[in-house]
Amino acid sequence: MSNADTGRTDSAGSHGELRIGVYICHCGTNIAKTVDVVKVSEALADTPGVAVSRHYRFMCSDPGQELIQKDIRELGINRVVVAACSPLMHEATFRKAVEGAGLNRYYFEMANIREQVSWVTVDPRLATRKALQLVRGAAARVKFHEPLEMRRVPITRQVLIVGGGIAGIEAALQIADAGYKVILVEKEASIGGHMSRFDKTFPTLDCAACILTPKMVAVGKHPNIRLLTYAEIDEVKGYVGNFTVRVKKKARYVDPALCNSCGSCYEACPSRPYPLERRLMLGKEVIREGKALEIRHPGIMGPDHDLTVLTGAQPMPEPVSVPVKGATT
Repeated sequence: MSNADTGRTDSAGSHGELRIGVYICHCGTNIAKTVDVVKVSEALADTPGVAVSRHYRFMCSDPGQELIQKDIRELGINRVVVAACSPLMHEATFRKAVEGAGLNRYYFEMANIREQVSWVTVDPRLATRKALQLVRGAAARVKFHEPLEMRRVPITRQVLIVGGGIAGIEAALQIADAGYKVILVEKEASIGGHMSRFDKTFPTLDCAACILTPKMVAVGKHPNIRLLTYAEIDEVKGYVGNFTVRVKKKARYVDPALCNSCGSCYEACPSRPYPLERRLMLGKEVIREGKALEIRHPGIMGPDHDLTVLTGAQPMPEPVSVPVKGATT
């Protein structure tokens, strides 16, 4: 049997009739050594709506693409199904071939019978059965395809990144360095995320703060990055390239333009200290636990609690020089 098996072909039907062309690729021996491509091709020829069913050694080659284009022109094929490798590799190839013959590129459907069948199935009988089901499914689906036209629309050349952890920080810096405007939204009062709580990073055991802190500073000072901390996404509208996003900023009770991050407002705030409870944990085990109490005195900053209660740490004694009689220096 030749590489291009015509199987069974029907005469061109009336205008608007679905005429599907099915093409099974051998992919050398990648598919054909496990899947009976001849059997699959012959079985698809009896499927309603299929006007021609063929198999060929390399459908992605120029002769393979010309085979499809010839059937479109001469047999009136108006839907195309190719059973071959992953669409990631050659879907664009076959779409261009279909379009080159005067058919809308989206009247094409691809079935993956290499990565999803021949490479992962040992039994040829089971592989052939699965391939037949996938190709029949593709032939059924292509009937519902509609013609789409590619068009160009203006886009907003600005990026919004949700989350100011190390991933969000790195993404913001990379995009901003490329010359695009970036809005970085973080729900906490500061960026840094979980990495800011780490001591060291795996596998090099580098200091987490030594890696993170310079990037945090770079985000705050970058001219292309607008930082919105203590804020959350409230609503998203639009489509890819033209989103409209509403961001809800939480009340800070301080003027960010005047703030120098001294922390005095946190400790002197007349409201209850937050967090109310502190825990020292090792995995899921709570080692120590304590509560932050009310302010000791209104005029004195600092909550009335001692972190040594939580950590068990004791102040280190300071060295004191004591003069000794008769000692010489």
